[in-house]
Amino acid sequence: MAAATVLATAATAFAAEPPPGASSCSGCHAVRGETIVPPLKGRKAADIVEAMKEFRAGQRGPTIMDRIAKGYTDAEVQAIAAWYEQQR
Repeated sequence: MAAATVLATAATAFAAEPPPGASSCSGCHAVRGETIVPPLKGRKAADIVEAMKEFRAGQRGPTIMDRIAKGYTDAEVQAIAAWYEQQR
């Protein structure tokens, strides 16, 4: 039972601390307020990862994201996506 408590605490701590690069996303992907840029908070990680892959490949319309996406490794994208999914 103690191990489960430690794991739950660790998961909560992980959710509280954004991975490197995640904080720069909130400049455009605002948590609150009206914006044409969709929020990332609570979005499925797989959807974020897929979108980043599509931006890198030029499969989505040209925005600043096609350039930004190329600056992240697959591991960084996955970590950021997982963190945003955990945010509620």
